[in-house]
Amino acid sequence: MSTELLRRKLDRAFDHLDASGNGKVERDDLLGLGALILVGFGESPTSAAGSKVLHGFESIWRALSAELDVDCEGAISPEEFRTGMTSVLSEDERFDTVFRPAAEAVAELYDTDGDGVVGPAELRGMLSAFGTSHDDADTALDLLDHDLERGISVGELVEATRAYYRGADQGTACDQSFGSL
Repeated sequence: MSTELLRRKLDRAFDHLDASGNGKVERDDLLGLGALILVGFGESPTSAAGSKVLHGFESIWRALSAELDVDCEGAISPEEFRTGMTSVLSEDERFDTVFRPAAEAVAELYDTDGDGVVGPAELRGMLSAFGTSHDDADTALDLLDHDLERGISVGELVEATRAYYRGADQGTACDQSFGSL
């Protein structure tokens, strides 16, 4: 993968995680993002689905802070994030351990009818919580909906998230998952 493409993807991810906008990712940012997703969806943090989402984001924070917060200040800088995430995302097992639980919890939350598919309106709502415009969400759906069913399975959505960070070629469908690069 080109170094520049990976840098842009990681910078986009950092911006999504830096909910406070203070230039560093802290525990409150991740939990705040989880809470924003729940509030935007009208889900209680104490419900089974809400607890699963918040637990997923807490797990991401614990893993990232343990591995990426090299100066132990309780915050991850953009530089620490880029360097550490390159390592974390280079192995499928690490993605599955660190990111899959939260990605699945969020995707399942947005699968409002429980059919295992995140439809257009559901995907638009989910991606808007991450700061993606509705137009970019619609583009992502068009590119990711391989079977033209007007929806993406929860599993496909999780794999699209993995491919976003691991895809080697610019311009692939997964590159559009969180808006145009």
